[in-house]
This record gives sequence, structure tokens and C-alpha cells, in this order.
Amino acid sequence: MSKLQYHIRLKKGDISPYVLLPGDPGRVKLIAEYLENAVFVASNREYTTYKGTYKGVPVTVTSTGIGAPSAAIAVEELIRVGGRVFIRVGTSGPMQPYIKAGDIGIATGAVRDEGTTRQYIPVEYPAVADYRVVAALVEAAENLGVRYHVGIFHSKDSFYCEVEPENQPAKEIWMNRWNAWIRGNVILSEMEAAAIFVIANIRRVLAGAVCAAIEVSADEDVLEANRRGVDSAIRVALEAVKILDSRRIEVKV
Repeated sequence: MSKLQYHIRLKKGDISPYVLLPGDPGRVKLIAEYLENAVFVASNREYTTYKGTYKGVPVTVTSTGIGAPSAAIAVEELIRVGGRVFIRVGTSGPMQPYIKAGDIGIATGAVRDEGTTRQYIPVEYPAVADYRVVAALVEAAENLGVRYHVGIFHSKDSFYCEVEPENQPAKEIWMNRWNAWIRGNVILSEMEAAAIFVIANIRRVLAGAVCAAIEVSADEDVLEANRRGVDSAIRVALEAVKILDSRRIEVKV
């Protein structure tokens, strides 16, 4: 399809096969600062796009907004205009006590605790990252010497049911579910990975995710750790793109 996509306002030729997916439109420009010859491409609603190169590899950065519905729209339309390898670059809440602010997490898969993917395919279908993207992200993290964790993410629809379950009408249900994910060794909670993984697998493209673990705090040390984590996630994602490109993986849609 060469027509202009309705939401992201992009057409074929506007983007590269490698696409980084932050949630926050404001983070797109931040990531673009790591690129050579970065240029603004388009912006509409929550979808802002820049493109450039990283160590000679063309890279596109498009924001997805918050949550699975808007992320699903972004991925669907980006695939239509040439996106083939997607890496979510975001923030997340730590679910295990050994994960600290400033660490990064690399997803092997995600709990589908959201509603969007249920409209695509039954819940028994797994939300899994492509193993080649996972391997490239791990290699990049090792090369950069950042503190990282690999495991399952939790993708949810409600931010406040997670952070303030005690204030919800169904607080017992939410707290029991939350504790089950923790006991099940889920490492980080966020809002987009499951949708990105399910759609990528259905559409036969590649996807992965790397997220900074952050804590909500006014403490300057914590805020600095959060910033360091975001920087690490961005650098790991870009290095992973370079690694994947060197392996000449062919993606046929």
C-alpha cells in the first residue's frame, strides 16, 4: 500500500525497515539526537516520526502513544509502509525486588493483560518477542556494559489499577492478579509490548522490546537513575539494530 496512512500520516518511502517505538512523542526527538542526519517526518495525534541513520543503518523512530490500542494502530500502519523490524523502547515498573531504577529489561514475551489483542486472536495465542531481536538486544546490552534483565513483561490497560489497586472497586482481584504475576517471575509492567508482539507475529514481521525500569519519586537520585535507564534502553536498541542489520535477516511479509 503506497497511500498515506490515516493515523501516522506516512507513506511508503518515508520510513526504514528498522523502527524504534517509544510510547512518548516527546521521547522521539530525544532518540533522534542519537542518530546522524535526523529529520522530522510527520506528526499526527500521538504519532510523531523522525528518521536518520545509526552507524550507517537507516532507522525510523515513531511514537505509539500510551497503551495497546494506539500501539496496535501504529504497528499496523507502519507495516503497510515498510516497517519490518520493530523494537519498543520505553519505560516500565519493576515487579521483582532485584530490579532497580535505572536497570533495563529485555522482553522474551508479555502477559496479555490487555484487551486489544483479544480482538485479533484468542488469549491462548502467546505474545512473544522474536528470538533474533532478543538475542541482538542481549548482545548489545552486554557490549555496552549496562545492567539488564531478561524475561516476561506484563502489558496492562490500566495504569492506576497497578499503582493504586487499593483504591479500586475490585481491589482484591487486582492485588491477587498482581501478586500472581510476581510469583510467576514476570519482571516488568508496561502497556504496549503484548500488542506489538502479537501483531508482529500475525503479520510475520520481527519485534522486541527493551524498557527502562523507573520509579515514581521526587528524589533526585532516583530521577537520575530513571534518566540513566532511558539512555541505556535507547543505546541498547540502536546497537541491536546495528547487530541485526549485520546479520542480513530477510523479512518477507
